[in-house]
Amino acid sequence: MLGHSTRSAILRDRHDAGERLASRLEKYRKERPVVLALPRGGVEVGYEIARRLGVPLDVLIVRKIGAPDNPEYGLGAVAEDGSHVIDEARVREAGYTLADLEPTIDRELAEIRRRAEAYRGGLPGTDLADRTVILVDDGVATGVTLRVAVRSVRSRGPRRVVVALGVAARDAFRQLERIADEVVVLEVPDLFFAVGEWYQQFDQVSDREVQRLLFESRRPISPAAP
Repeated sequence: MLGHSTRSAILRDRHDAGERLASRLEKYRKERPVVLALPRGGVEVGYEIARRLGVPLDVLIVRKIGAPDNPEYGLGAVAEDGSHVIDEARVREAGYTLADLEPTIDRELAEIRRRAEAYRGGLPGTDLADRTVILVDDGVATGVTLRVAVRSVRSRGPRRVVVALGVAARDAFRQLERIADEVVVLEVPDLFFAVGEWYQQFDQVSDREVQRLLFESRRPISPAAP
């Protein structure tokens, strides 16, 4: 489901994105979906969706696999269960081998374990079997982390996987459409440079804020009125 594609439709912040996405996801309320948010920024978006639909919020931790000498140069991504996607063509173009990435993958898996402990406090992840899962992030540029996330979720036997995003690059949106049951996104710009340019406020989200939102989401709540 496409959103607008012009620069006049700017998102105020991640909570605004979550509120707007929740209204588009209202049709899934009766299915009692699980909201899985990608930390850290996706948690602020996912919190608003879960709160307004009155459904559980959990996290799915996915980490970018960066080049060994340039961590910001993404070559793939890895999820909590160890599933990963590697852009082999990009690896070759950068002059690496798959073996060169093994230390980076191990390091990112260690960070995933740290975050899982920090966010869930040792509790297991939510059972997704035969559930509708709404997979949330604040936005995607290349889509590689979301592709890994969808793969990881599919392995846990959900009934349906819906991806919900504040903003997406057009190519990433098309790729996600092929692997998710539905992609709901507020903005798919024709010109895309970075997720943050589509938000008026796009501050870094801390581990403490993620913990707070997850704690708040576990309090008994009544579903918001449609």
